[in-house]
Amino acid sequence: MSLDTAPRLDADGLLDDPQTRIVVCCGAGGVGKTTTAAALGVRAAERGRRVVVLTIDPAKRLAQSMGIDALDNSPRRVDGVEGPGELYAMMLDMKRTFDEIVEAHADGERARAILENPFYQSLSAGFAGTQEYMAMEKLGQLRARDSWDLIIVDTPPSRSALDFLDAPKRLGSFLDGRFIRLLTAPAKAGGRAGMKFLNVGMSMMTGTLGKLLGASLLRDVQTFVAAMDTLFGGFRTRAEATYRLLQAPGTAFLVVATPERDALREAAYFVERLEADRMPLAGLVLNRVHESEAAHLSAQRALAAAEALDERGMDDAGSGAKGAGTAGTNGTAGTGTEGAADAAALLRLHAERMQVLAHERRTRDRFAALHPEVPVTQVTALPGDVHDLAGLRDVAERLTAQEAPGA
Repeated sequence: MSLDTAPRLDADGLLDDPQTRIVVCCGAGGVGKTTTAAALGVRAAERGRRVVVLTIDPAKRLAQSMGIDALDNSPRRVDGVEGPGELYAMMLDMKRTFDEIVEAHADGERARAILENPFYQSLSAGFAGTQEYMAMEKLGQLRARDSWDLIIVDTPPSRSALDFLDAPKRLGSFLDGRFIRLLTAPAKAGGRAGMKFLNVGMSMMTGTLGKLLGASLLRDVQTFVAAMDTLFGGFRTRAEATYRLLQAPGTAFLVVATPERDALREAAYFVERLEADRMPLAGLVLNRVHESEAAHLSAQRALAAAEALDERGMDDAGSGAKGAGTAGTNGTAGTGTEGAADAAALLRLHAERMQVLAHERRTRDRFAALHPEVPVTQVTALPGDVHDLAGLRDVAERLTAQEAPGA
């Protein structure tokens, strides 16, 4: 099977459907997820929906393209939308989101103790998986407010796994882990006898851990766990609720890739993983696809024509040299030779481009053969970078073009 016969992804139909409330753009790093999410946001807003785009990308490209000085953890309205809808954008602040959760679910004194705890500060700023989990938290918060018709999520870059989906499970494993249970056991034990028994074991364990981690760090961890104990269940519950939300009708996943072997290999993995987790896949956005207005001229024919021009140029150069020896020069000698050389160079450039197109087509067709059921839309490569709303509109126009993917 080739991409010519693959089902077409109707992106406009997806964005226009009032039942579509969440669109998640996922894929490997560097394939254009952030630009795709922003372009979809502009498109949906200009077609009448109230949209918020949540990006996890710390780069400033999205803010700049939307005419905003900087994005933060609160939705900011984007000016310049040409249509009846509204567009907002925000960038996940991992630590601030974690702080907001603590402030919302702990009383003032306990919240302050948690926020000031050194272990918490380290955890909230860079613990493995925190970014993905906080992205899930923020998505849950946005959906719960019901202030937007559509939420578009630009997931964190991931090379070989959907960490965004794994975050709730990893959090649950962390909270239910033996280390955490041991640290929270004294606080949960009832009565002096229980405390006395546990304290014997705890003193042995903490003595060993104190040597490994340092007494100060261990004390920070224990204080953190004791303060956070009442919040752990809430973390898990909200994470599981957001996970179910991602599986529910009204959510659509778009896998973004470029027509390169590694990117499409990752896209195939994402498709299979989404299917295994029963996540609703809308389709594949194939980004930065190259085209040619002279596709009828093959690379082989272009190279043959370039060689013929080279031979003619050499013949003309020889004839010109003989003529110059008998008739002198008149200022026009070599003009035909130079023109032939320029044409030959252009033909060789075209041949190189056609070879790129052929490689991309083989790669795309390989994906289509593996996943013939996945709807696809192609976004032709732009001549330059996207740096404003006009550029995002251009991307959206290409993304929602009505031609079949292989046309």
